[in-house]
Amino acid sequence: MTGARLPSVGFIGLGQLGAPMAANLLARGYPLTVHNRNRMAEEPLAAAGAARAASPAEVAANVAILCLCVSDGAAAEAVLFGDQGAAASLRPGALVIDFSTVEPAQAQAFHRRLQAAGIGCLDAPVTGGTEGAKAGTLSVLVGGDPECVERARPLLEAVGTTLTHFGPIGSGQQVKAVNQILVAGCYAAVAEAMALGQRLGLPMEAVVTSLRPGAAGSWALDNRSQGMLEGRFPLGFKLALHRKDLAIALGTAAALDLQLPICEQVAAMEDRLIEAGYGEEDLSALARWFTP
Repeated sequence: MTGARLPSVGFIGLGQLGAPMAANLLARGYPLTVHNRNRMAEEPLAAAGAARAASPAEVAANVAILCLCVSDGAAAEAVLFGDQGAAASLRPGALVIDFSTVEPAQAQAFHRRLQAAGIGCLDAPVTGGTEGAKAGTLSVLVGGDPECVERARPLLEAVGTTLTHFGPIGSGQQVKAVNQILVAGCYAAVAEAMALGQRLGLPMEAVVTSLRPGAAGSWALDNRSQGMLEGRFPLGFKLALHRKDLAIALGTAAALDLQLPICEQVAAMEDRLIEAGYGEEDLSALARWFTP
């Protein structure tokens, strides 16, 4: 497919995930217009050929597909329906793809409001961190109407190598909640294990190498254990954002009368670290919890 035949795309939210996702779309030849609350984040993409817009409404005015990747549900609602929001400028027949992580009920509410204006909507949260966003290897967790999924498929495959449609709007967010519970347990377990090994005085590089192929192996062990051992936490996914996601997971479980004790413990650990000023660090900063 040539660039001239690709639909015009708007992308709002150029953070750790959004910026490389937008860059991958641009590299695939999509005509791209970008906007970010901090306008400086638009500059690298503009230098690569993207157009810039001064507001969400301006982005939405001339695009067929609008992508969002913002911090939370409140930010997504403001971008879509707030002052200078995108929804009022989108043309009937446009499609909104929300890569943000929000509550399932919020995704459903956005869908109803957009549908009333003749606009399609997908909730499509992603997992894979900044590494996956840069490489275009994210896993995209999709909820929405099948016809909208098929329409969006080429774009989604430009940002991720695994695309799974789970059902109606909100189901992508439900799967993301399951994902974040697993992430919580894995990161916390690696942090605990590294702390114990260090206290025992073990040769930790050899320990990690020996454990990787076995039942204890995980993405967190492979990619974050060395940083934990060295006390450095290169940013892949902010601890504060993960805490927001855990709140969604805990709220979803509570509505089903399901207790998540491991998730609750990790949330309490993250609360302490955020209070101590580490919320903007990578989630692997959970290792700081074990520092005397």
